Amino acid sequence: MPDTHSAGPAWVVLKFGGTSVSRRHRWNTIGRLAKKRMEEGDARAATTRVLVVVSALSGVTNELTAIADGRDIAARIEALVERHRAFCAELDLDPDAVLNERLAILRALGSDARAAARALDWQADVLAQGELLSSTLGAAYLRAQGLDFGWCDARDWLSAVSLPNASAWAQRLSVNCRYLGEDGFRERFAAQPARMLISQGFIARHDDGGTAILGRGGSDTSAAYFGALLKAKRVEIWTDVPGMFSANPREVPDARLLARLDYAEAQEIATTGAKVLHPRSIAPCRDAGVPMAILDTERPDLPGTRIDGSAATVPGVKAISRRNGIVLVSMETVGMWQQVGFLADVFERFKRHGLSIDLIGSSETNVTVSLDPSENLVSSDVLAELSADLAEVCRVKVIAPCAAITLVGRGMRSLLHKLSDVWATFGRERVHLISQSSNDLNLTFVIDEVDADGLLNELHGELIRGGAMPVQDASVFGPSWTEIAHGKPEREAAWWRSRAGDLIARAAAGTPRYVYHLPTVRERARMLRETAAIDRRFYALKANAHPDILRLLEVEGFGFECVSLAEVEHVLATLPVLDPARVLFTPSFAPRDEYRVAFDRGVNVTVDSVEALQRWPEVFQGRALWLRLDLGRGDGHHEKVRTGGAEAKFGLPLAKVDAFVAEARRLDAKIVALHAHLGSGIDNPAHWREVYADLASLAEQIGTVDTLDIGGGLPVPYTPESRPFDVAAWRSGLDEIKAAYPGFRLAVEPGRYLVAEAGALLVRVTQVIEKDGLRRIGVDGGMNALVRPAMYDAWHDIHNLSRLDDDTVAAFDVVGPICESSDVFGRARMLPASTAEGDVVLIADAGAYGMAMANTYNLRALPAEEILDV
Repeated sequence: MPDTHSAGPAWVVLKFGGTSVSRRHRWNTIGRLAKKRMEEGDARAATTRVLVVVSALSGVTNELTAIADGRDIAARIEALVERHRAFCAELDLDPDAVLNERLAILRALGSDARAAARALDWQADVLAQGELLSSTLGAAYLRAQGLDFGWCDARDWLSAVSLPNASAWAQRLSVNCRYLGEDGFRERFAAQPARMLISQGFIARHDDGGTAILGRGGSDTSAAYFGALLKAKRVEIWTDVPGMFSANPREVPDARLLARLDYAEAQEIATTGAKVLHPRSIAPCRDAGVPMAILDTERPDLPGTRIDGSAATVPGVKAISRRNGIVLVSMETVGMWQQVGFLADVFERFKRHGLSIDLIGSSETNVTVSLDPSENLVSSDVLAELSADLAEVCRVKVIAPCAAITLVGRGMRSLLHKLSDVWATFGRERVHLISQSSNDLNLTFVIDEVDADGLLNELHGELIRGGAMPVQDASVFGPSWTEIAHGKPEREAAWWRSRAGDLIARAAAGTPRYVYHLPTVRERARMLRETAAIDRRFYALKANAHPDILRLLEVEGFGFECVSLAEVEHVLATLPVLDPARVLFTPSFAPRDEYRVAFDRGVNVTVDSVEALQRWPEVFQGRALWLRLDLGRGDGHHEKVRTGGAEAKFGLPLAKVDAFVAEARRLDAKIVALHAHLGSGIDNPAHWREVYADLASLAEQIGTVDTLDIGGGLPVPYTPESRPFDVAAWRSGLDEIKAAYPGFRLAVEPGRYLVAEAGALLVRVTQVIEKDGLRRIGVDGGMNALVRPAMYDAWHDIHNLSRLDDDTVAAFDVVGPICESSDVFGRARMLPASTAEGDVVLIADAGAYGMAMANTYNLRALPAEEILDV
């Protein structure tokens, strides 16, 4: 790696984009940051100097491009003159003194003899004016603020390189620059007297001495060229976002800031969709060994994203991105098999039409390639001409518009086993092409663009839940976009935190042991009871059937949703005076007698197939029925909890509703309620509103429906970064939709929301070991006591109650005693390094689907249960 601290001053290069140079307060920030960097000093250099590289004012380059295209030249030039003069006055500068010379050059270009023919060198001169104007303004303003700033013309320092086979347009308007082997550059540049300098992005000197343009991403790349030539200690790209993220925050609010990346990962992320840093800018810094940083002009105290060669190579998906407008060209012919030169012949035709290929997939008789419109001038005319050319050698099919979804990270091949949910999600869409890079840094799926909406958010969550995106590794991942924009989630302190001593004492009676905090259940129940739009509340008994919980919820006005006859009998035995009408029986593929006995017991019964009515007419004759529907879609935090859509076993498909209604009428059975539950852990408050609207529309057609049951599935904030469910937004949506369809009673059937956070599983440490650098804590309860992590990749917080105040932590996998590889409660959890045999460990938020799913696998005993009512 080159020595970035050779003799002479140490340089820091700061680049600011158009939005950062278009407001006075932003220039104040630029001045403060430059001064701060200069004063930071460097122990290995006599002084630190700063070079600021700027873009044109926001929107100016677009106007200059229009001028270069010959559109309304005179009017556009005058509008730009007025804009810059007005901004100069806003900066309390004299426009005549600061800008007259520059504006005269701009006006002269409008009447330049080269304008009529739109000569390329004239276009370059036109396009350069934005940066020349903004940097001139900035230098004058910063000097007026008392800062030691000089101005220099980037064309005196950056030299364009003519690449082989480049067109005349590219050699003038999309150039690269020399950045290695420029002997004496630092010394010559340092000869400029001011401690701080300002220059332009986007422009360079052509071989003929005129202006050359760097093209897209030019300002980022200019800063990188200067950084490499100066052997800078850092190149900082200042933008209006805090750095690179694990996904586009506009699509994925829970996207995590990428705190540290190596050059290769940053290159892939930038290339496959991240707009915050142009991919061309990374190579100069990488080759010169210059670190980079992406920072937020409005929030300069945030750490941003650091990119350098010494970043830890942590395996895992770092980012997921989406590129729209992808065009696929599928070429098929039996004749290509073992035909020498076929691909060379095909690719030459793409070259002939000026098209570069991005992704490639091939088989014995088909080659499919993608064209990225951001790198190609893809038009219908170009595609028609290409297709005609290719038709001479193969059958051609153009598929557009498509979207490319790309996973970027180290060791993609070794992560395939953690991508099961990702594969399942793509399995629900039509995938045209899958491409894995040879450098094992990315995996790309190309699907129809219409299918990509909302997919990024879903996939991002699945990558985290499945462990493929290691967001707990603070060396790579920072806070989420939501946390940055709105602060950390406001979470009430968990009930158990003030009870650590008591819980340790209770663990002495034996572990594993479930402890349930009834005040938490009561609080959640009352929160739902206060939702005025809801008429009927059923607790989903399968979450936790402890008798004390059932008694509490009955007092709070809840009925009970049961999925087996045994659950029905358990409720009625626990609450012998309960009105059976407050019980809802919602079985799945239950035997005939369960339906018959449920009807005899007087509870509400749900049916979800026509076949049941057809084959057991005597069971349903003259009965009141609840009908469970499959609305054609599923939702939720994991594939295994999505209970709607073609792959789910639950619900009558909409296509069979008419047949069901006809059969019910034939049996004199009355459909009194429609029910739809599409999944669990759904964090979109609008979901239930949409379900209600769908059901109401069908209910009006049926004519006998009294109640609409929109299911449960309310989420619980299991992970540290999760926010509590927005109950207010949920209520507002229900109020609104209930007002639109006031003729129906609204029913809900929450389970986990009421009891998950009320429960904790206490286990005791059995062993602490190290194996090949991986540390594990063994505990005396495993997937037999709490199966959710093994079954759903579920997250539960894990805490060592015996050492809550021990701040010296290390990463451990927490595992149980069951003879299965999936017997893992959590991986890489930060727990006290001093954890030892006998310590009491608490697994949080285990009140739902914990004891209810516990088993005696390996002949391990079932956990004990205990109630706390204070």
